[in-house]
Amino acid sequence: MSREAILLVDDEKDIIKLIEIYLKNEGYDLYRAANGLEALDILRSHPVDLIILDVMMPKMDGIQACMKIREENNTPIIMLSAKSQDIDKISGLSIGADDYVTKPFNPLELVARVKSQIRRYKLLNYRSIPAENEIVIDDLVINTATHTVTVDDQEVKLTPREFDILKLLAFNQGIVLSMDKIYEEVWNEPFMQSKNAVMVHIRKLREKIEKDSQHPDYIKTVWGIGYKMKSTKEV
Repeated sequence: MSREAILLVDDEKDIIKLIEIYLKNEGYDLYRAANGLEALDILRSHPVDLIILDVMMPKMDGIQACMKIREENNTPIIMLSAKSQDIDKISGLSIGADDYVTKPFNPLELVARVKSQIRRYKLLNYRSIPAENEIVIDDLVINTATHTVTVDDQEVKLTPREFDILKLLAFNQGIVLSMDKIYEEVWNEPFMQSKNAVMVHIRKLREKIEKDSQHPDYIKTVWGIGYKMKSTKEV
């Protein structure tokens, strides 16, 4: 699997070196440019996953570069600037930047923002058309071929029975399945007052895939009937 690439655009060499240290430590591949013109040249021949773009630069500044990039490229852009006024941030975001960081900045905060923007970009673009054998519901990805599940890009380890329950619910998004229906489909035997078995597995499943198992986003309880999986059509 290829590593994600980031383009750093800044004419201050010390800033570039500082950012490089932290991003290389996270395993990113890096390209460097000293102004907007160099950045555009790099983008024509090298696909990147994110651009960190300084505002004040010679030849072509960050504002001009951002507008040119947005004419044909939707790669996430984080703008850097010593200007901290709200109007400056609004201007940067209004021309197409995805985030705005003021100098001086905490490198760890910048890394966190980089990760967040790349994750968001992948979810909105690469997963807009799910791969074959994948069921995608927000940050939850179920691969029925490899029997793997990820939440927010982190793999979650499920037992075979937990996976089968999740897959059954995911194949029936928005449809309420009774506990006896879930039991008969997953255990492959007649339902014999085994509600507790289903409830225990649902509880463990929620603990693994939900951010808050007490207030689940994915597996909803329909009181008196059973459970349903959130539908991709739900807001």
